[in-house]
Amino acid sequence: MRDIVHIGDPVLRENSKAVPTEEIRSAHVQGIIQDMKNALKREKFGVAIAAPQVGVALRIFIVGGPVFASREHNDYTAETYPDQIFINPEILKVSRKTKIGDEGCLSVPGKYGSKVLRNEKVSVSYYDELGIKTERGASSFLARVFQHEIDHLNGVLYVDEAIEVIDVDEELKPINT
Repeated sequence: MRDIVHIGDPVLRENSKAVPTEEIRSAHVQGIIQDMKNALKREKFGVAIAAPQVGVALRIFIVGGPVFASREHNDYTAETYPDQIFINPEILKVSRKTKIGDEGCLSVPGKYGSKVLRNEKVSVSYYDELGIKTERGASSFLARVFQHEIDHLNGVLYVDEAIEVIDVDEELKPINT
């Protein structure tokens, strides 16, 4: 079982290495993926996780199944919306249109980024956990998640790009009268 590493750990600043395609189905890589899934499940507010966040400088990230469920219909089940694994992801296209939004990160506890500029739409190619190469487009929140996680694989944290970073602990302290 791996713990999530926090800002200051050098692995978060490394440019992660590609996973050789012939090793995707190996016990080693599948074990890392399982460790990442377990780490993500332990986090109440986590929606995705990249391998560097569990101390492994490989180009893998996972987006939790609930991100893909309909928020309007509250139809999430783990069977209907499993976690999705992205190995060796590459951004193929981005929209010209950008949007400023809020972001948080499991590796930057107690902070929340306000005003992080991201492309509104992206298309990525990647391998899944079975080694099948595919492409997927994303918009809005999912596009933001893809960009955030790919930044992790390139040694970039959202705090590097945020216009403002809010100390959540300060924001949530009760007012004493």
